[in-house]
Amino acid sequence: MTPTHERALPWAADGAAYLRGMLTRMGDEAFAKPSSLPNWTRAHVLTHVARNADALINLLTWARTGVPTPPYSSTEQRNADIEAGAKRSPAEIRADLVASSDRLAAAVRGMPEEAWSARVDFRGRRILASDVLWLRAREVWIHAIDLDAGASFSDLPRPMLRELLTDAAVTMGARPEFPRLLLAPTDEPRTWTVGEMPAGSDEGPLVVKGPAAELVAWLLGRSKGRDLRTAEGKRPPALPSWL
Repeated sequence: MTPTHERALPWAADGAAYLRGMLTRMGDEAFAKPSSLPNWTRAHVLTHVARNADALINLLTWARTGVPTPPYSSTEQRNADIEAGAKRSPAEIRADLVASSDRLAAAVRGMPEEAWSARVDFRGRRILASDVLWLRAREVWIHAIDLDAGASFSDLPRPMLRELLTDAAVTMGARPEFPRLLLAPTDEPRTWTVGEMPAGSDEGPLVVKGPAAELVAWLLGRSKGRDLRTAEGKRPPALPSWL
């Protein structure tokens, strides 16, 4: 289950503060450098995070008013906005990221309690408005890492890291081409299962061990799993593309 908005709110706030801290440490020349995402500079990533805030504001407006307000007018417009925004000056990108984050925070504060249980459409599925803060927490933390400027999954609040491991295991496990896995973090007292074994199969899942942060990075395609090992002590296999 998605964490409640009360649980996810501090994670989203911490992530926004963490990202702002990175902005203050990044020199202007760093914005044009490649991120870890294919074909995106750091300016693309930061512009995307700003536009995500506005998209989530639209969903909260939908939940609060009952008037359908899609997160983006279209995929094409979303992509065009990111491309155009990435060409701006570092000062403009910094200001935009801070302002959009503040707008989202104001929208969250203005939500009536009953509106959190409203359902809205996001990426082809119905979600609760209360899911928005979990979506934002994931967005700011993961894309802070995607900047390739020193952040890592080990920087996440530990309770959020556990939730993200659960979320990634469920999401990736639903893909039919994804291998069946048993994730055994060396720094957590429990395990996570990715996917279900086919009916009639007597072959167990592939056991993969390592730090929880490294397991999340591997599942989400942000790492090749160099610090992970199978139960036999081998390197884990390459996973299908996360895109």
